[in-house]
Amino acid sequence: MSKFENLVVVITGAGGGIGRVLALSYAAQNASVVLVDKDEQKLCETKDLLQQSGSESYAIQLELSDGQAIAPAFQQIEEKFGRIDVLINNAGLGITKSPYELELDEWDYVMNTNVRGCFLCSREAAKVMKKQGKGSIVNISSTRSMMSEANTEAYAASKGGIDALTHALAVSLGPDGIQVNAINPGWIETSDYSSLRKEDHEQHPAQRVGKPDDIARACLYLTDPENDFVTGTNLTVDGGMTKKMIYVH
Repeated sequence: MSKFENLVVVITGAGGGIGRVLALSYAAQNASVVLVDKDEQKLCETKDLLQQSGSESYAIQLELSDGQAIAPAFQQIEEKFGRIDVLINNAGLGITKSPYELELDEWDYVMNTNVRGCFLCSREAAKVMKKQGKGSIVNISSTRSMMSEANTEAYAASKGGIDALTHALAVSLGPDGIQVNAINPGWIETSDYSSLRKEDHEQHPAQRVGKPDDIARACLYLTDPENDFVTGTNLTVDGGMTKKMIYVH
């Protein structure tokens, strides 16, 4: 019997990429998966994939930048299932634009989606988890919280905020039996992996670019009910890139 049998797992950004693979991975563990995404078509595609694999799921269309819409969505989940065991805050976005030109509403959209959305989803899920006396929250951050490319200020700031939010929530929610951890992915290729160049792989100490499955396995570890001593941590899954010195010779 799977450790996740009959547990209710809520995944934001489940319409594609890492979120879709997360949904498939937890469904394969016989969890009850709740799919959350702002894109209704992508939600349906993920739900269809799960159904084809023999798993049923529950889908909710939700725009995370709309702070007023989050609490009702989680109330809907509680009414449907009576519990929430795992929340994975995977949804996120970025805008690549010079800081000289980045508009206030663009900055706010990134921050409201990535940081405020993460906080509000965590708070609403935690209200349900507290009643159960246990639960696990995983925030998908990024190595961009520690290092940057040019013109990614809003995204980097939002991921730095998620890292800080993770340890703050871990301390606040720990007495209620709720673990809160983060995963900091590096380059995770979500489209055509076969099109990557040799040098794309070889620049990584691990000698390959990451795949969504790498993040799914990390999530399964952090949310394993037996791993209740792991909380407030950031698990970097980047093939070693943040530990590599890079100089031009």
